[in-house]
Amino acid sequence: MRKVVVGRVRHLGWAALLATSSAFAQSAATLPLTPLPASITLGTGSFTVRDGDGIDILASDAGIAAAARVLAAHVRTERGLNLVARPGAGAIQFVRDASVGGDEAYRLKVDAQGIHITASSDRGLLYGTMSVAQLLSPDRAYGRPVKVPAMTIEDAPRFAWRGLLMDVARHFQPIEEVYKVVDQMASVKLNTLHLHLTDDQGWRFEVKRYPKLTEIGGWRTPPSSGGPAGPKHGGFYTQDQLKALVAYAAERGVTIVPEIDLPGHAQALAAAYPEFSVFADAPEVGHDWGVMPYLFNPAPEGIQFVKNVLDELVAVFPSNFIHLGGDEAIKDQWERSPKVQAQIKALGLTSENQLQSWMIEQFGAYLAGKGRRLIGWDEILEGGLPASASVMSWRGEKGAVEAANQGHDVVLSPAPLLYLDQLQSGLPDEFNGRLAVQSLEKIYRYEPVPAGIDAEKAKHVLGAQGNAWSEYLITPGQVQHAYFPRAAAIAEMTWSAKDKRDFFSFLERVQPQIGRWERSGMHVADGAFAVGYQLQGSRGDALRAGKAVVALSTQAPYGTIRYTTNGSEPTAKSPAYKGPLTLKPGAKIRAAAFDKAGNATAAPRAFDTSRAALLTRTTSDMTACPGGSLYLRVPLTPDQAATAPVYNVDLFNTCTAYPAAPLDVAKGFTVSVARLARHWGLAHDTGRRRDPYPATLHGELVISARCTAAATDKTIKPIVIGSFALPDPATAPTQFSFSGTFPEMQGDEDLCFQFTSPASAPFYTVEKVVLSEGTAK
Repeated sequence: MRKVVVGRVRHLGWAALLATSSAFAQSAATLPLTPLPASITLGTGSFTVRDGDGIDILASDAGIAAAARVLAAHVRTERGLNLVARPGAGAIQFVRDASVGGDEAYRLKVDAQGIHITASSDRGLLYGTMSVAQLLSPDRAYGRPVKVPAMTIEDAPRFAWRGLLMDVARHFQPIEEVYKVVDQMASVKLNTLHLHLTDDQGWRFEVKRYPKLTEIGGWRTPPSSGGPAGPKHGGFYTQDQLKALVAYAAERGVTIVPEIDLPGHAQALAAAYPEFSVFADAPEVGHDWGVMPYLFNPAPEGIQFVKNVLDELVAVFPSNFIHLGGDEAIKDQWERSPKVQAQIKALGLTSENQLQSWMIEQFGAYLAGKGRRLIGWDEILEGGLPASASVMSWRGEKGAVEAANQGHDVVLSPAPLLYLDQLQSGLPDEFNGRLAVQSLEKIYRYEPVPAGIDAEKAKHVLGAQGNAWSEYLITPGQVQHAYFPRAAAIAEMTWSAKDKRDFFSFLERVQPQIGRWERSGMHVADGAFAVGYQLQGSRGDALRAGKAVVALSTQAPYGTIRYTTNGSEPTAKSPAYKGPLTLKPGAKIRAAAFDKAGNATAAPRAFDTSRAALLTRTTSDMTACPGGSLYLRVPLTPDQAATAPVYNVDLFNTCTAYPAAPLDVAKGFTVSVARLARHWGLAHDTGRRRDPYPATLHGELVISARCTAAATDKTIKPIVIGSFALPDPATAPTQFSFSGTFPEMQGDEDLCFQFTSPASAPFYTVEKVVLSEGTAK
């Protein structure tokens, strides 16, 4: 056998891998394994696994029995083969060997006699099992026997913390959905699920000593967009449910780290037990996204309350780390409370940040007495970091650098890069989320050890984690869409050696993993591989010239783009894209990328070059008004279960722009308007909001041309195209439209759509603008 150095190999398929031993040497990097193992030594020959083959287990070894159960379940779902676990004989065998060092290390050997998984630990056996499951599902031949090439894999992870955060506080997820995520984390050797259990909008952990935390704090009334509020949203997990989840996850190598967020993000707590808040004013459970003012009371009774909650938390979650938040705790309530100010003075402290640090130290010591460790978001550094605390760095890498250089353990989770509620592509059919696109490649190429950490302190980097905050992730499918396939990039970034990682090899290997996830019932985003379209020049240029020049591309450089121009579905035999297409208006392009085996890597996307389509812009085609920024992609209602409609908005300004409208071509317009709930907690950023003065009872929609030019050149005056009084939000529908005509104008001009409704009213935005070549009706 010979050892293969894994490097850059592109577009080599599994069939080529099985052809000859020389092909093995060329294709080690495209074995269907994600994350990439530390080393692969390829041999000659192979072993074929068929339906009904056995897994040899020792009845006395619980770890082996668990690994066999997990393997059989994955192979049944992902390949359609039934493997039978039985003592004494089998094609797949497990071996305990103390010489395989490391809690998560394993050795995997395939030869003509079978498949052998060797490890010293239960987790090592499990991760060897996951590699076998991947080798047994290399392609789309579901239900067929699998020929596995001879090889030896020696493998162990680079980092101990390889995680995802699941936020069940903002939008509650049924416990069954958490199980599904655990299963699919295990499939790529992710080992830490950070479960965000409490926030302003909901308390999801049952505390038997304080039942109102879930009876009251577990449910919120959604905000109104003008009419009656919708039904309450919420739910919680019982301690028995969570104990069962913890055991299930542990069998799959996943540790669940619970988070109780404090001292901020505490409005649900204050709603349930006002006596443990600062002013005891009994707010409702929060329904706004962002930063709320509510803090818990740091007086002795508040500290004891948290300790009592921690007693029940650690009885359910055996994880080494307990996360206590610490983020976005604006200190206004503490600053305005005479009792809290007296407490700061009595403790000999000088600031509210020092009070937070003192509080973290109390809880860190309390957890240490129970054999646990406290970890919090990087704000816990601000008042001085207690010796017992570890840091999860989210505001960039600064917190991690500072904490690690002080000798504290850190986990990297910097926003926006590792915030998985950020969109994955700029495609118009992306789901809800934040608009700063964090692509598969950007995440894959992230290095979890920041340059500012001293070399001798790098050992304090535990690993990295992707966070899926759920303000805009409502349904299980939307959560899954946010995780997958980017979870595979996080897995490889945290497991594989830095010098072995190669994005082009990863693209080849992640394709079968996407298939496994899909066969497991996961919604997997395909935006990295889908075809996007870019019209060359303006829409007005195309309309005036009577032809459209359109460029096609995919975000990830994988596969061959093939297309049709008659609206039919593209196939592996459709023309291959070689350069921008020049088409007469009216052609409808449909395109998808195909791999070497002729499989589409994403669903086809379409681009319509008809005159009507070129004159229409949806919310995804709009841009920010001058001085603004479109930051969020939000649903029509905060708890909307459907994935559409969605709206790109600037939460600081109810204004969007139609860029380069061909006003010499268009004679009229119809603008479709949506009224949304205004439910953003802006806290100290409230002053950034623009509030145009309303000149009518409920405000207006003011449409102006030359608004962008006027913002940069004060000699240019915007031209008001139309003004429409907004209807009473209490009685009007949430979606309606206005129509009008343009004055005689030449060329392309930006159009701005500014709503002037008062800040106390709902939020308005544009859903779609249709320009017409005839007079609008």
